[in-house]
Amino acid sequence: MRLIGLDPGLRNTGWGIIDFIQNKITWIASGTISPKTNLELPERLKTIHEEVTKILNKYNPNTGAIEEIFVNKNPQSTLKLGMARGAAITACSLNNIYLKEYAPTVIKQAVTGTGKASKDQIAAMLKILLPGCNYSNDDESDALAIAICHTHYTQFNLKNITEL
Repeated sequence: MRLIGLDPGLRNTGWGIIDFIQNKITWIASGTISPKTNLELPERLKTIHEEVTKILNKYNPNTGAIEEIFVNKNPQSTLKLGMARGAAITACSLNNIYLKEYAPTVIKQAVTGTGKASKDQIAAMLKILLPGCNYSNDDESDALAIAICHTHYTQFNLKNITEL
């Protein structure tokens, strides 16, 4: 099974593609979508949508995951984050990719064993779980962590389905 993890943001949207076959996780690709900051909001959202679509077409994931939205102290920031998420979610939906949402604490728990893990702890676990993976920033590593989290819950759900 091939999965995409997405960590959307208006400035940077991290993405990560992993394979999950026979309980083995393999890093395929990852990166960051960074719309030009001089673009108007609709153009930045269009860039996110188009780039996610290109990634989906290139890597053909079967499913994916995205971090649940959090409410920021600044309502404008929360709204803009929601718009970036909407652009990424729409790209996935139009390509028949079901996205599951996970809370940040659930993602951290799945990757590190604690829901209060730091960015450094997540980075350390990614080196162990995805040998050979070369990510360049927190957005990218967060996207990979989101994808890994989804493997845990997908595996659990598939096991329960086969036991019925």
